[in-house]
Amino acid sequence: MQSTDLGNKESGKIWHRKPSPAARDGIIVNIIHSTSDYHPKILRFLNVAFDGSGDCLIAGDHQGNIYVFDLHGNRFNLVQRTAQACTALAFNLRRKSEFLVALADYSVKCFDSVTKELVSWMRGHESSVFSISVHASGRYAITTSSDTAQLWDLDTFQRKRKLNIRQSVGIQKVFFLPLSNTILSCFKDNSIFAWECDTLYCKYQLPAPPESSSILYKVFAVTRDGRILAAGGKSNHLHLWCLEATQLFRIIQMPTKVRAIRHLEFLPDSFDAGSNQVLGVLSQEGIMRFVNIQTCKLVFEIGSLDEGISSSVISPHGRYITSIMENGSLNIYSVQALTQEVNKPPPPLVKVIEDIPKNKLNSNDLKVKITSGRVQQPAKSRETKIQTRILKQDLMGNFENKENEMSDGLNKKRLQILVKGYGEYPTKYRMFIWRSLLQLPENHTAFSSLMDKGTHVAFLNLQEKYPIKSRKLLRVLQRTLSALAHWSAIFSDTPYLPLLAFPFVKLFQNNQLICFEVVATLIINWCQYWFEYFPNPPISILSMIENVLAFHDKELLQHFINHDVTSQLYAWPLLETVFSEVLTREEWLILFDNIFTNHPSFLLMTVVAYNVCSRAPLLHCTRKDDFEYFFHHRNNLDISVVIREVYHFMEITPANIHPEKELEVFVALTKGQYPVFNQYPKFIVDYQTQERERIRNDELDYLRERQTVEEMQAEVDQQRVKDEAWYQKQELLRKAEETRREMLLQEEEKIGQQRQRLATVKRELKIKEIQLQDAAKRRFLKLQQDQREMELRRLDDEIERKVQMRDREIANTTKDLEMRHLELEAQRRLYEKNVTKNQEAIAKEIQEDADAYRRKVDLEDHIFHKLIETEQTHRGRNQKWEDAEEKELHLRSEKEASALSDASRMWFLKREMNAAVEHAEGPLHGLQNERVASSGFPRTSQFHDISEKESSAQICLNRKPEWDNMEQNLIKKVRNLRQRLTAQARNRCENPRLVAA
Repeated sequence: MQSTDLGNKESGKIWHRKPSPAARDGIIVNIIHSTSDYHPKILRFLNVAFDGSGDCLIAGDHQGNIYVFDLHGNRFNLVQRTAQACTALAFNLRRKSEFLVALADYSVKCFDSVTKELVSWMRGHESSVFSISVHASGRYAITTSSDTAQLWDLDTFQRKRKLNIRQSVGIQKVFFLPLSNTILSCFKDNSIFAWECDTLYCKYQLPAPPESSSILYKVFAVTRDGRILAAGGKSNHLHLWCLEATQLFRIIQMPTKVRAIRHLEFLPDSFDAGSNQVLGVLSQEGIMRFVNIQTCKLVFEIGSLDEGISSSVISPHGRYITSIMENGSLNIYSVQALTQEVNKPPPPLVKVIEDIPKNKLNSNDLKVKITSGRVQQPAKSRETKIQTRILKQDLMGNFENKENEMSDGLNKKRLQILVKGYGEYPTKYRMFIWRSLLQLPENHTAFSSLMDKGTHVAFLNLQEKYPIKSRKLLRVLQRTLSALAHWSAIFSDTPYLPLLAFPFVKLFQNNQLICFEVVATLIINWCQYWFEYFPNPPISILSMIENVLAFHDKELLQHFINHDVTSQLYAWPLLETVFSEVLTREEWLILFDNIFTNHPSFLLMTVVAYNVCSRAPLLHCTRKDDFEYFFHHRNNLDISVVIREVYHFMEITPANIHPEKELEVFVALTKGQYPVFNQYPKFIVDYQTQERERIRNDELDYLRERQTVEEMQAEVDQQRVKDEAWYQKQELLRKAEETRREMLLQEEEKIGQQRQRLATVKRELKIKEIQLQDAAKRRFLKLQQDQREMELRRLDDEIERKVQMRDREIANTTKDLEMRHLELEAQRRLYEKNVTKNQEAIAKEIQEDADAYRRKVDLEDHIFHKLIETEQTHRGRNQKWEDAEEKELHLRSEKEASALSDASRMWFLKREMNAAVEHAEGPLHGLQNERVASSGFPRTSQFHDISEKESSAQICLNRKPEWDNMEQNLIKKVRNLRQRLTAQARNRCENPRLVAA
């Protein structure tokens, strides 16, 4: 069986290798949907539906994920996430890609599986929709809830009609009959009506079922031709109605283990023209049985007690069955694989009877009447099963005894020869041969009645004494033991019964009926006289074993006697566990191949042979614990040697001590009902039962009294606990109060200490703040001092620059005078040549010089005012004004010096001119007078300006010492001011308090 986990995938393959479903279960694939979260879980599928082709199905889980599975193309796709659980699903038969889904919010939506878009949203229900039925034409759909049914037009998605009912009568199901225009409505009061779809005219009503088999219908199914209606409910009866005749024509009774029917579905067949003959019936135990409604034969079944089915849907062509399992997964079954065994042709009707040589068979020995008839091939039929038997004669001319012939054609003598020769049966046919050898009747009804009685009280706590890891195996063992206890009362008190039955339970755990009958047959035949001395071990059986052992190995028996080892130690442990503790599974199966094939005494001989074959290790054992360990654990022993020894003992043991003389031959279980088993001291069992009942009653009384005392004690203990808790709580409160007080005192002390530390920190911070302020002020004063020093240095630089400028101007003036002297010298020479010609030029030059002087004076005045404005932006008004005055004085001195130099220059010019005049007065005096007279300028006015300049220059020269003194005084004042500011800055740095003040 393949399994596919959808996980978080939105598409993929359904199976990854070609499906090959087995005939026993027919499962093609198992589909689960698990999440990959931190805590992984299984998302349960809730509904499933096939489309019209039968090769595509749709399924939705409880989280609203809807998948489409294409069985023909081996693909699945996630087509919608509705985010809420879906309560019903159906395909739209007209538009193949559309499907209807009923959701938990009572609405019905139509989606497209290709585009994954919402087509329509239909509202109107006030409770959950549990059924959607689509008309064969695909035009209409009926949605059913518990209180109403609504008819919808799938072309317009509009509601056409609504079925309203009384609140006291609920709706079970409303659906379309296949291939017809009839609506069938089934109500909870067992009333069933048929309506015409177009007019909603009531066509007929089915009559009430007979009172002898009256059940409340809950599930319904209709054949494909719409003629037969199957109905079931909380009963094992099925009602089959003929809708054409509107009458009940058959009642089918399911097995007694079926107590309720949860789902019905007809299995379509391509060759029955819609008159389906096989009906699937899902019971409360999770098993879906498919029965033929004509022959009432079981065709096949799916599901099991461990893997139950919740609901199933069959494809329209009848190829697939999709079941939602109780664990939430999907199982897809192949109907062809499930019906493979059923559809096999029956065996031929003709068998050949082998003849024997004439010289060994006389006509008087045997007469056989053979009826003749036409030989023909039988028609294929599921009901036809003819058992055939091949008759053979032995060489002596006699038939084998009837006791050696079994119902299914096997011969016990031949099986004995086979198992004696090969030592075991083939594994493939072992179970079949065992069932034939034991002649199991398979009484289903009787076994079901035993199982219906439930778990016996003696085995309610079986898991405490026999903790079995497999819960399934424990459950099967518990059921088998309970059935044995219900069959015979002695088995409820047999302590070794679980040990005896466990290997068979483990072997037949999938078929509890066969398991029970095998154990019952074993008890009746191979456990004869085991319960004679109940509850003690079977003394007579152990005596037989001891007698046989004494005959075959006296030394070993004497060794047992010498060490106080009785048959209850070396024989009874092997019998009560049927060798399951000392043999492996394969060895145990080989042994029971021989035990079931031979006389019941074979089991006792096996005990003797096991001891004799183990004589070497047993003779070395001297302690009783060693013997007990040996017969309860596996040993290194070849089982084939033991079996050969058993056959040898069966042949050579004398008849007077042979167990075969004391034990009865094999007797099979009776058919129909199981035989009464009373081979035990009934008075002891009854006495034990009475004593056990009395002890149980006493125990119940004791338990009730103890429960009362315990309840009282519990109340007292509870009150004492409450009191102790109250006192403890009070003590805790008192201690808590004291603790809180101590904590408060400690907190107050801590607060006081913190306050002291805080005051200290505040003082330190204040000191640091003062220090920082002092440092800041010192830095500020230093910055101011540096700024003042920089200002003084700038002033010094300015003064030095002014002095240098003055020196440069004096030097330039000197150079100008020298150049002027040279020029005058040149002019004097020129004057000597042409004095008269140059007088106008001289006068013009003197006038230009005077204009240049005036412009220079104006420029110097403008520069002086600019300097005053510049100084005002850097220093205070008073200081700047003083500086400006000093600069003004300095400029005035410079002006005076310049005027002095000009006066000196003019004076020098004048002197030169005078000298030139005086030089020229002698011989040229007359000529000079003429030129002067002819020039038109009086001689006194010609040199008037020169005399004024000469007087100004003379004044400057006279005041020059005074200006030098003023300059020296100004320099001294600047130096004194610098020294005074430096002294003040030094005093402030040395006295911080003075600064702070």
